[in-house]
Amino acid sequence: MHAAIEEARKGLAEGGIPIGSVLVKNGKIIGHGHNKRVQELNPILHAEIDCLQNAGRIGTYKDTILYSTLMPCYLCSGAIVQFGIKKVYAGESETFPGGKEFMESHGVEVINLDLEECKELMKNFIKNNPVLWNEDIGEL
Repeated sequence: MHAAIEEARKGLAEGGIPIGSVLVKNGKIIGHGHNKRVQELNPILHAEIDCLQNAGRIGTYKDTILYSTLMPCYLCSGAIVQFGIKKVYAGESETFPGGKEFMESHGVEVINLDLEECKELMKNFIKNNPVLWNEDIGEL
């Protein structure tokens, strides 16, 4: 999760939304990414999507674990289910509940770590950027 948090901080430093993600296989990070919706003017470049894109084609994702600083949204939950990722660790779901139930209903084990560091990162961002946050979650 430390690497995902670093990705989130990198996104924030770039002027974006502080959400980070890493994909792990056999104990090794094979993909990493952060939300780049603002930086790339791309509405679907969420952290998990960036992470999967950076991992590239790996054949099967069944033996991978995805770490995300925030509970994945429905877009990213759909990608997780589509690729057959069976375990997701979320840094928190207090600031955004995401698609936990959707993933679980499709056989994904979802573990919410409820980390204060992740919550504070998002709370500070949301407080300072409410319009951008509401755009990101589709509530404008």
